[in-house]
Amino acid sequence: MSIPNLITLVRILLVPIVIWAITAGEMRIAFVLFLAAGISDAVDGFLAKRFEMTTELGAYLDPLADKAMLVSIYIALGIIEAVPRWLVILVVFRDIMIVSAVILSWLVDKPLPLKPLLVSKLNTVAQIALACVVLAALGFHFNARIAVGALIGLVAVLTLLSVIFYLAEWVRHINTTDSDG
Repeated sequence: MSIPNLITLVRILLVPIVIWAITAGEMRIAFVLFLAAGISDAVDGFLAKRFEMTTELGAYLDPLADKAMLVSIYIALGIIEAVPRWLVILVVFRDIMIVSAVILSWLVDKPLPLKPLLVSKLNTVAQIALACVVLAALGFHFNARIAVGALIGLVAVLTLLSVIFYLAEWVRHINTTDSDG
């Protein structure tokens, strides 16, 4: 077990604490822990690359930790009505769709290479920014209505684009024959 993997496991263990903090109205705690999770993500990535500590386990754990944190935060923020529930459904649906496509591809013996698209990376940044602004505004009691509205629109558009691009990539992949590849 490498140090980056241990850091990632701690990030996974933070998820229920962040969810508790949000649902208990402890937004400052949720904000600080979310920031700590983000910083730890950067640190474990840096350590893994810089000191050649990348592992196959880490390649699976890191995105799992990121998705667990983001999806959980969106669900919790939707429950307390800090973000629109339709956005939560869209964000969660996108991730379920991607995981389902990967599993289905594997089941039909055409494993899909996991490579994040640029739109997906931009979507993740927008999702993180929205969660940060909402948690900060709730935790430190300032009005971020305009920023939150703009970020909700951006997350919605990027999530929809991501769904479209991943779906197109998946259909292209499934329809290729072995001689095409």
